[in-house]
Amino acid sequence: MQLPSSVRIVEVGPRDGLQNEATQVPTAAKIAFVNALADAGHSVIEVSAFVSPRWVPQMADAADVFAGLTRRQGVRYTALVPNIAGLQRALAAGVSEIAIFAAASETFSQRNTNQSIEASLETYEAVCRAATAAGLPIRAYLSAVFGCPFEGEVPVATVTNVAARLVALGAYEVVLSDTIGIAHPGQVAPVVDTVAHHVPLERLALHFHDTRGMALVNVYAGLEAGVTRFDSSAGGLGGCPYAPGATGNLATEDLIYMLDGLRIRSGVSLAGVIAASRSIEPYIAHPLPSRVYRANAAAGQG
Repeated sequence: MQLPSSVRIVEVGPRDGLQNEATQVPTAAKIAFVNALADAGHSVIEVSAFVSPRWVPQMADAADVFAGLTRRQGVRYTALVPNIAGLQRALAAGVSEIAIFAAASETFSQRNTNQSIEASLETYEAVCRAATAAGLPIRAYLSAVFGCPFEGEVPVATVTNVAARLVALGAYEVVLSDTIGIAHPGQVAPVVDTVAHHVPLERLALHFHDTRGMALVNVYAGLEAGVTRFDSSAGGLGGCPYAPGATGNLATEDLIYMLDGLRIRSGVSLAGVIAASRSIEPYIAHPLPSRVYRANAAAGQG
């Protein structure tokens, strides 16, 4: 199959990238990070999450981050929302759209949301109804699509069923997520093709973690399958608490470098993302991967 000529990158570094950082990142640093990512050309940035500060203390300042942004025209500033209370906070903060998150594994759903899959969908039915009434677009993450740390292989029939139900609730897009970074390229096309029989291909996105160094090759498999929407995190920030030693999300720098080499347009500047990553590095507990700096040299900025 011919590769697409352009893709849309959803930058998740400020939320998925920072949410598990042990050291509290200053609000001003988060604001500067998001502004730098917008300056780099991102059209969709997941800024924060309106979740319980008790469970995710790094996101406690979500409203303050949104209040401090210098909003660029044409950029959607999004937030993760778990329930009606979170939606109300998101609306007050002036988010551009919301994201909800379900799971394709019953055990993962219980561990991640303290709800069964069915109960989580009932919660999101109310959230989606209220968000739609408020004019907010809804993006839906579907976790543990390519495997679960508790149950192992996840039936693609379950993935398809939950994905279709999320669309029925009002999600304009479902993100098939490799939450713990165990996907391999042989899985990607079969899963995408099967789900696409029930959810239009243009409404599917892919979210890979790089635990086993497979993220980029999985993206390539997704491109071959016709997917044109991908999540990534500046500097490769992030990870999953259920995958000890995971190296985090797919680095936006790596993704852009590959797309640029393939002549696939993303509209995002590699040098700009590198600058954003360097701006946040002093506030995180670990250095960014050295490949960021190699990419910097390749971009003519080193």
